[in-house]
Amino acid sequence: MATTYNNLYLDTRNRLRHAGVSQAQTEAREIVCYAADKTKEQLYRDMSLYASSDLERRVEELVQRRLAGEPVAYIVGEWEFYGLPLDISRDVLIPRADTEVLAAQAIEKAQAAGEGGRVLDLCAGSGCVGLAVAANAPNCRVVLADLSEGALRLCKQNVRRNSLNARVTCVSANALEAPSSVLWDFDVIACNPPYIPTGDIEGLDISVKEYEPLMALDGGVDGLDFYRVIASKWKSALRLGGTLIFEVGIDQAEAVAQIMADNGFENIVTTEDTGGIQRVVEGTINE
Repeated sequence: MATTYNNLYLDTRNRLRHAGVSQAQTEAREIVCYAADKTKEQLYRDMSLYASSDLERRVEELVQRRLAGEPVAYIVGEWEFYGLPLDISRDVLIPRADTEVLAAQAIEKAQAAGEGGRVLDLCAGSGCVGLAVAANAPNCRVVLADLSEGALRLCKQNVRRNSLNARVTCVSANALEAPSSVLWDFDVIACNPPYIPTGDIEGLDISVKEYEPLMALDGGVDGLDFYRVIASKWKSALRLGGTLIFEVGIDQAEAVAQIMADNGFENIVTTEDTGGIQRVVEGTINE
């Protein structure tokens, strides 16, 4: 019996939901769109049309990969963040909704910096935070910095994909070392560093533990290694009055705020994500 696109989508959604996938609706749509090589708009337009048996087989293969634990963003090779389409690979973490809180705070500070404002996205991964800033604070210039060659390749692809070449550059940098002389005079440093305690990684969901890059997850014994080094060594890259903004893990906000205070940051504030978790810690350097 022939299956419509709508039935194919609904069946995929229900199978993912039954397997405990929290974003089953979004993921089902992404899988069917990818298998059919259609945009979201084309899929919605064609919902009443019949799908070929070849398409049904392609969807089935993709669903099996997802049910085995592979994240859908890696399956389809892209994801959306802050309204921007991004290329994604296993060289980088998949952008998450929680990180949009970090992006929003960085955008606000970048907009306040005005013409000539400079923003550094440190541990940039896919470049999602820095690109969101560049797209929403058009007077600023953004640098995406990461140690991973694979991540930097993706950053460059995503800069081009979003037509932001004129204001965004990509550089190699190790966040655990002092910045080079070319990385200085920023109004904002936004950073989503590795923050999972080493001992907790084995207990992570299979979709994270077996697919996402370890170097983007492991934050050391207590998960705070990157915060200590960056708060100490990277404050010199900020202009006076500049802001360092961190994403933090669950129950880390207080410790990170103390690390920042110990390193001379002032006006330290935390911001919750949509789940009520203290997700972002920021502070300014004034001397």
